[in-house]
Amino acid sequence: MQPFQFNTTAGLRVGSGRATDTAFEVSDKLGKKILFITDPGLKKLGLISETVDALKKNSEVIIFDRVEADPSLKTLMSVVEIGKDFKASGIIGFGGGSSMDVAKLCALLLGSNENLDEAWGVANAKGPRLPLVLYPTTSGTGSEVTPISIITVGGDEKKGVSSPIILPDLAILDPNLTLGLPAHITAATGIDAMVHAIEGYASKSVNNNIMSKMLAKEALKILGRSIKIAVFEGKNIQARTDMLLGSMMAGMAFGNSPVAGVHALAYPLGGIYHIPHGLSNSLVLTHVLKFNIVDSKAAQLYTELAPSLFPKMDVSTDHQDVSARFIENLASLSKDLGLEQKLRGLNIPKNACAKLASDAMKQTRLLINNPREITEKDAYNIYKSAW
Repeated sequence: MQPFQFNTTAGLRVGSGRATDTAFEVSDKLGKKILFITDPGLKKLGLISETVDALKKNSEVIIFDRVEADPSLKTLMSVVEIGKDFKASGIIGFGGGSSMDVAKLCALLLGSNENLDEAWGVANAKGPRLPLVLYPTTSGTGSEVTPISIITVGGDEKKGVSSPIILPDLAILDPNLTLGLPAHITAATGIDAMVHAIEGYASKSVNNNIMSKMLAKEALKILGRSIKIAVFEGKNIQARTDMLLGSMMAGMAFGNSPVAGVHALAYPLGGIYHIPHGLSNSLVLTHVLKFNIVDSKAAQLYTELAPSLFPKMDVSTDHQDVSARFIENLASLSKDLGLEQKLRGLNIPKNACAKLASDAMKQTRLLINNPREITEKDAYNIYKSAW
């Protein structure tokens, strides 16, 4: 066996009501001055109220509620300054991937005062960080169990910090926090989680490992059986629980066996056109996979995954045939869930493909993991097929 390492969140608390009944444990972990990071939508909905009230019984809590989608470097540095002034003893990230990503780097910068420019990339963060607890309110990013944080810099470029140091001390997975998630967001974030499992399973990373592969397959089983129910019956607590578990498992998988070409091509869509991350992944997913299955090893790996997500698929034929039908089924699933199918449907002009391709080439830490090498010309052709 190829040697590998596997890192994930130290503690998981899963189940309905955990957002409030873990308050004493969270306060004990984070100390008396908690910086609570979230987005304006969740505060407006009142979704943070019960958790904050429970925490305030043991700790002073200050709320930063200005995290936007594809959070900017400016937002991150703003919350860091607030944390310094508050003399925060611990950090909470409450929300989707954006709030959790900001919380991770806020904990790092407040705990170590290190230069962020030196922390970008893989294994460059030095630490230490402040104590950190994350509460996901969507089922897609898996950020609560990944050592990765993505921030938008320079207007439209996404940069990442990848280091076990920014894994949280606790992740609180409470499906009640996801019950009000709109159908379209549920669908897009669910596909995002599937992409994490698919790309993690097929990653060329030297750290691709048996645990990541096992978790990727199980994630697809759980997500596959629950995503339509969660989208069309949003109050179904079992489906919401399954989506959180599937997203978490996919996060554990790709947090150790990193994602690749789908994410590399999705990031410019978010950076330039502010397309939500899950939808960006969905828009390019099948087109990148079609490009990849020219490689026989990639076709074999997608064939291995097919029955996990689509248990009724006939997988008795050759790998090229099965992997092609796997991709067709993914396209049909996206359509059935009501997601947009083409870039032009989101008012992205055709002549944008060249700029998108150029920007995708900056995602070297992701492209290196793709089963098949993607050149700028290849990326351009993939975007054209997605347009």
